[in-house]
Formats: sequence, C-alpha cells, structure tokens
Amino acid sequence: MTDETTMEKAKSWAQNSYFSPESRAEIQSLIDNNDTKEIEERFYKDLEFGTGGMRSIRGQGINRINIYTIRKATQALCAEVLAQKTANPSICISYDSRIMSIELAKVAAEVMAGNKIKAYIYKQLNPVALLSFAVRSHKSMAGVMVTASHNPPEYNGYKVFWSDGAQVTPPNDQNIINNYYAIKDFSLVKVMPFEEGLKNKMISWIADSVEESYYKAILGSMVNPEMCHTKGSKLKVVYTPIHGAGLIPCSRALKDLGFTDVHVVPEQAQPDGRFPTVKSPNPENPSALKMAVDLMEKIGGDIVMGSDPDTDRLGVAIKVNGVIHYLTGNQIGILKLHYMLSEKKKKGSLTGENYVVKSVVTTPLLDTIANSFGVEVFNTLTGFKWICGKMNELEKSAPQKKFIFATEESFGYLCHTFARDKDGVSSVSQMAEVALYYKLQGMNLLDALDRIYGEFGFSREDLLSLDYFGIEGQEKISRIMANFRNFSEKSILGNAIAKIKDYSLGIEGLPKSNVIGFFFEDGNQVYLRPSGTEPKIKFYIMIQEKDGTLADKKEKAELSANQFIDYFKTASEKA
Repeated sequence: MTDETTMEKAKSWAQNSYFSPESRAEIQSLIDNNDTKEIEERFYKDLEFGTGGMRSIRGQGINRINIYTIRKATQALCAEVLAQKTANPSICISYDSRIMSIELAKVAAEVMAGNKIKAYIYKQLNPVALLSFAVRSHKSMAGVMVTASHNPPEYNGYKVFWSDGAQVTPPNDQNIINNYYAIKDFSLVKVMPFEEGLKNKMISWIADSVEESYYKAILGSMVNPEMCHTKGSKLKVVYTPIHGAGLIPCSRALKDLGFTDVHVVPEQAQPDGRFPTVKSPNPENPSALKMAVDLMEKIGGDIVMGSDPDTDRLGVAIKVNGVIHYLTGNQIGILKLHYMLSEKKKKGSLTGENYVVKSVVTTPLLDTIANSFGVEVFNTLTGFKWICGKMNELEKSAPQKKFIFATEESFGYLCHTFARDKDGVSSVSQMAEVALYYKLQGMNLLDALDRIYGEFGFSREDLLSLDYFGIEGQEKISRIMANFRNFSEKSILGNAIAKIKDYSLGIEGLPKSNVIGFFFEDGNQVYLRPSGTEPKIKFYIMIQEKDGTLADKKEKAELSANQFIDYFKTASEKA
C-alpha cells in the first residue's frame, strides 16, 4: 500500500501550478486510477546520485527524470560550483541521442545561466569523452552529460563531471547530493530562458575548434599511426553507433587514422532515442551487434565494432573458421594493453615510471602482463570516476609517473590523458590499430589472445547480472549482500576460501563501497556488487587455470565458471 506521505507528495505535484499542465495531468491520472504502485515508485524517494550521477525512467515525479528533477540537480551542482568561489565560473554540457537529451541539456544550461554561471553547450550531440575534453579545454569548474549510457530507451540521466574532466568524486559529489536533498521547493530553482542566456552570453555554443583539437589529440595517442596510414585500407571494418552519438566522431577518427574501408550499419547509423533495431543499445550484448555481424558476413569484413548511445563503451565481434566470436571486455583490454606495451617496448618508450589503472573486478591477467613489462598497476573501485580520480591523484602526487592505459571489464577503455572518462572514440581507433597489426602478421584476434595466454597464463571471466526492479528489488539486493557479507562457510563448491574482503569497510586505501570479494586458494576470485545506476546486482567471476594444455585450461575454466554462476544464481533466488 502507498503510505500517506507518498500519496500526499503525488497530490502536491498534481496541484502545484509550478509544474506544466501536462506534468500535473500525468500524476493526476495515476491518482484518479488509484495506481498506488506506480505512485509509490515515482514518489517514495528522490532520485539518487550513484557511481555515474543519476539515471531513471523518464516521467513525472521526484523519482523520475524530467525537466524539474534536472533543474533541481543542476541547481545543486551550481551551489557546489559557486561554493568554490572561483572567478567567472563555467560549466560544459553535452548530450547523446536519447529522447529529450537536447531538451534536458538546454534546461541544465538555463539553470546555470540563472545562477550566473557561464554554460558552454555543444551544437550537436557528442560523446562523453568530448564533454570531458571540453571541460578541460575551457578550464571549467564542472561538466554535465545528459545520458543514460546503455540503459533501455525509456531511461535518461545526468552525469556530473568536475574541473579535472573526470566524474565527480568525494567530497564534491556528496555536497551536490546534500544540496539536492536540501531543495524542498522546485520553484526556488533559478532559471534564465535559453534564448535570453544566449543573448546575454551566459550560454554559448562550444566552438568547432574544441572538437578539432580532440581529434588531433587522439590521433597523436595511437602507437603506430604510420602503419595505419600506409596499411589501414587492408582492414575491412564494420561499425555501428547503435543509433547513438558515435557516427560522426568514430567515422572521423577512423578516417583520420587511415582506415578507409569502413562500413557503417545503415539501419543503425542515425541517432534515434527509440533504439528501434535493438532490445537494449548495449554493445556488451551480442544481440546489439547482430546487424553489424550480419553486414560483416555479407561483405567479408574483418572486425565488427559497436558503441553505445554516449559512445563510451566498445563492443567487438570477429568471425573465425565460420564461427562468430564476441570478445569480452576483459579480452579487449588484454589485447589493447599487451599491444601497447609490446610496441612501446620495441620503440624504447617505456620509462620505468609507467602505470596502468583498472578496477578490482577487471581480470588480474592485466596485472600479470603489466608487471612483466615493469609497469605498475593501480586497482580502484568499479567505475571510471575512480579510475580517472586515481590518474588525477597521481598527476599531483607523482608527476614523474606516465600514464599508459586504463580499463574496466564493462567495455570501457582510455589510452590517453586528454579526457578523463572511458572514451569509445579513441577505443574504436585503437582497436582497429590492434586488429590491423595482427592481420598484417596473418593472425586474427583469437590467435593473438591464445599467444598471450600461452605466455602469461589462461584466465576466464564471466559476469552474472541479476535484475531486481523497484522497492522490492532493492530490498532483495540488500538481503543478498547481507547474506554473503555474513558468509561463514569455509568453501564454495569445494573451493577453499582464502579470504573474504568487505569493501564497505574502506579497505586497501579505497573509499567505502558496497562490494564483497571472495578469494579462493587456487587463485580464483568472485566479486559481488550492486549496480550504482541500474536495478541489478552483479557477480564478477574470475577463473585462473595454470595446469595442462591451453585447451585443457579453457575446458576446466568453463566448467568452474558455470558452476559458480549456478551457485550464486541459486543462492540469490533464495535470499
């Protein structure tokens, strides 16, 4: 049942003349139809900031993405920016192809202008990396990306970045959250109409020169651009932006690098927030790449690459011996890092002060590879806000250290220092370079992985993701985490547990986080983590096999992974 407070919040919204007639009517209709469950979902809490800001289904109410919650979030951000007492503060804005993204981006700009903070906004949709790049180029105090990343079509969201170009971290994120909750009256939000802001020069379009500087920067970050310029035509690339923001920037980056045989999936080329050709626009899922794979088979392509709506993730598929293979995020990271280190070593450009950053739930094989080249690895909590936060920290505390690469298992990569978030545009360029390098040696990417496994050991990583929606789902996830946090058995499926790490205690110098790690005596690892932006809990299963032939190792790892998946799925269902 809906409690009185929640129903009163709904009635208050429906009766408040501050909201548009359409907004009020949407809530009044729920009240008239006595849709208590939907009312409860929309009003039982304010939207929360998670690992990447806030995301929710579009709609009216305090727990939905709409112009009013975006205004409120922007007012909270402006208060934190103004608290820094910086002269002439500014904030940059970008947005993707989602429904209402441009409208919500303009709403954010109106609030910034209303608070006497200069707003810089892109003329057209652009990826996350270009937002981060703009923040750094303009020396802005903050940035906003209007996106829900790879969530289903009914979602949108609001990602906050700080002056370093990375997603906002403590204490600023918590201050913004506190500011948000402190706003009890939407009408107190300061707003300057968009056209008035343009006229008063409190809102400006971001100049084309910023984008040109970005393309020049990422081109310079490639390891072997000469190889690509002279041989790039030998690689037949199929690319899909999956209706997102990636078409123009990724096509441009590939062309600049020398890849001329590039084929874009025509049905998915243009931005469309309905994402009509896919169930979910997430290149992590093979189904999202199906049309690109079909095109690859039709034209005899060498590689499929796909990016999500805000173009910060990269998915890859190849065909080997008649079979389609979808590379995991970990495998893509392994290929990229090994290639970079091998080639930089050949060129003599490894200094002994190089470093890599990855999340704790990303394959430990990356640590093994990096360490073999004398490269230090820093592990962070999940999310590029923490990865890039570590980069920013090292820039100040150890400026002699030189960044090489950053990655997390969820298909995010960064190979340069010009932006401070995962960058799908440079990732597409870099992946094309890696694929070309191996093709010129007569190898495909599976051959390359097997060569790496043969030298450094075999690892297999699997992700179990369980969705639990709404209030009941949130309670279910809490029970699952509590059960495993209080786990008292000495083994799981006969695998002896060496130790259990509870990251909510703030261990290993990391901020407190709702993550649990199981470490087994044979080297296998399993991490549990509720998503910060989606109604799901994730189990990261990482298997290490050291004995037998490579075929034996792969077979044993698959068996172990499937057993762990079944175990944790069953245990979660019982919680």
